[in-house]
Amino acid sequence: MNLVTINIDSICIGQPLPFSLRDEGGVLLAHKGYVVNSRGELELVVGRRDKLFIDVAESESHRRAYVGKLHSLVREDRPLGYIAGAQMLSSDLGSSRDTRGNDSTDTDTPDWLDMQAQAHAMLRDSNPASFRIRLEKLQAQLARHARSNPDGTLFALIHLSSSELQLYSATHAMLVSVMCGLAAREVLKWPAELEATLCNAALTMNIGMTELQDRLALQKEAPSAEQRHQIDQHAACSVRLLGQLGVTEPCWLEAVLDHHTKTPGPLAARAPGQRMARLIQRADMFAARLAPRASRAPESPASAMQASYFDENRQIDEAGAALIKAVGIYSPGSFVRLNTDEIAVVVKRGANTTTPRVAVLVNRNGMPIGELIVRDTSQGEFRIVASVAARNIKVKINLERLLALTRGTPERPW
Repeated sequence: MNLVTINIDSICIGQPLPFSLRDEGGVLLAHKGYVVNSRGELELVVGRRDKLFIDVAESESHRRAYVGKLHSLVREDRPLGYIAGAQMLSSDLGSSRDTRGNDSTDTDTPDWLDMQAQAHAMLRDSNPASFRIRLEKLQAQLARHARSNPDGTLFALIHLSSSELQLYSATHAMLVSVMCGLAAREVLKWPAELEATLCNAALTMNIGMTELQDRLALQKEAPSAEQRHQIDQHAACSVRLLGQLGVTEPCWLEAVLDHHTKTPGPLAARAPGQRMARLIQRADMFAARLAPRASRAPESPASAMQASYFDENRQIDEAGAALIKAVGIYSPGSFVRLNTDEIAVVVKRGANTTTPRVAVLVNRNGMPIGELIVRDTSQGEFRIVASVAARNIKVKINLERLLALTRGTPERPW
């Protein structure tokens, strides 16, 4: 990433940003296409910084798009005054709208990078009116894709979580929300209203430390004393911020406030907000272990999931067990070694938590294969013998090809 500074006063209020805004460390502050509605909102984005930065590659893309638009206006013989006042819109910059004007986020083919950007913007939105709209739009998309293709949804989010440092807070929130939703619906059989509130709470659990979360993912040194204080206080800070954004639902706020409280034991005797808090706490633990940091390598999904399975007293945790039943010990998007000595990636959950369907990436001789071969690990000869960390996979992943193998949901016995 090649960063260059820009003049803060050059940002147009009320117009889509032509490129992403970043801080000096490259941390994303506002994505391309985001609309800054007021000078006050811009000041919130900028914070105490005296400089903002953009990636040269995006700047060059914007320049070419702008020149192309001017040429089009000239060919249309528009008046010079009209051409001089021409501005770039998000549709000129390759936004999430297709050539027919349809919003791609409302199709059956998810745009996960676009949803990452949506989550990132939502978690930084200080306007109560737009915050709730953004949250509801994102949650509707995640819920739809998690229902129509849960394996593909898990695959995409686990792959993004385990393979990149950028937009950590957004990806983490989406993965925790989807995992909690699947466990609540498929295993615990919670009512739809409770599931929806749970997913909203998971998406917003860390809203009080979103920027810090993104910074810590890129930070090589241990958190400072001030950062540690922010981490310790972030649940209460998130509740205060959600209240300012118009969230009044008691269960939602209770789940966010207590999502780091360590309270082992059965779920049935707990109030709804406390049941949600425990499920979020277990999923949060899993997703945090899965994600890489500049300071450490991620754990494998199987290792992260097993850590969530046992509670603080080393007993089986009901919420953790529900997550494993919903997602699988070898969850979609994770890498495994087979009894055949082949390396494969999990593409579909199986009839039980340890027998998913996988696509072979590397043959027994250590060579990448051209055509993907699907194996059923419930067959003894193809059983899984070990997890493989994503950092040890040297094969380039074709996400589109692999996601095509996730469609269709197998029979689930719970």
